[in-house]
Amino acid sequence: MALYRAAAAVLSGLERGEGGLKSLVYGSGFPHARQLYALVAETLRYGPVLDALLDGAALLRVEKKLPPPLAKVLVYDLLFGKGLKCGGRWKALARRHRARLQAELARLKVPRYVRVNVLKTCVDDVVEFFKRQGYSFLGKAGSLEELRTLSGKKFILDLHLPELLVFPPQTDFHDNRLYTSGHIILQDKASCLPAFLLSPAAGSHVIDACAAPGNKTSHLAAVLKNKGHIFAFDLDTKRLATMNTMLMRAGVTSCKLAQQDFLSVDPHDPKYSKVKYILLDPSCSGSGMVTRLPLEEAAPSAERLQALAGFQRKVLSHALRFPAVQRLIYSTCSVHREENEDVVHTVLQEPGLAFR
Repeated sequence: MALYRAAAAVLSGLERGEGGLKSLVYGSGFPHARQLYALVAETLRYGPVLDALLDGAALLRVEKKLPPPLAKVLVYDLLFGKGLKCGGRWKALARRHRARLQAELARLKVPRYVRVNVLKTCVDDVVEFFKRQGYSFLGKAGSLEELRTLSGKKFILDLHLPELLVFPPQTDFHDNRLYTSGHIILQDKASCLPAFLLSPAAGSHVIDACAAPGNKTSHLAAVLKNKGHIFAFDLDTKRLATMNTMLMRAGVTSCKLAQQDFLSVDPHDPKYSKVKYILLDPSCSGSGMVTRLPLEEAAPSAERLQALAGFQRKVLSHALRFPAVQRLIYSTCSVHREENEDVVHTVLQEPGLAFR
């Protein structure tokens, strides 16, 4: 632990302007000066990344007694160095937050995906807009590696989704006028896949069973070209209000929101007689989303997974009982088989279910 305390002291001295790196290291009295110098130098080199990790993982807000310079040194060695060489409570603390820190690091590496809202604009116009802002357009991606290596002010067209632009990680568009006007939607690629794969024809009737916060709903409207009808259900009043604002900004006119439990919707109600497409994205553990890991790094219990799977089976079974349905997309943000393949397999074995 002496190494990390010495490194934290040098970092503090640098922040206070008490001297340069070399003078502070060799004036520290630490017996292994080269080792100390290397650790501090590398921690400084990773400074912006470490700041982002500590902020995103909320480490200093949770561990209020942990000095920030010491936190930086510990996190550097935990994630980028040769592994923690100390014992005691600081090592236990760092390891307790390891999964969250690793998840935050993964998030920092994820490209920024931008879906062009074709209800208001087109891909070519958005590309030209960003080029005028100083970005370089690289055309359509030919491999995933091209997405992973994006840097600076460069962007590319996704290799699978025709209206999805890809920018380097951490590119911020929240104040960009294309975002505030609804011309672009900040939506991860995984979130874009359900509507893309459901692919309802223009003029179709569609159900979005668990709709809020609405990114997938707005995408459905874009696929439909606002021609047809989307029945969107959710129980949460605040989420629906936020969703309504977002849909208005996106120019969606083909959607009817209902504050209603989808399980209470009558499949044989005449108003749903033309529903051929259903998008079902039910509540799940969120275990596949790196930005939603809890601060306490515990995997969902078997009881929690079974409870979620029970609900998921109910809503999937209910969705398949709409008489005209021809295509259904079931999606979760979970990596657990219990919430995915097992749910689908069980429901398709139910007696009296004609959907195949």
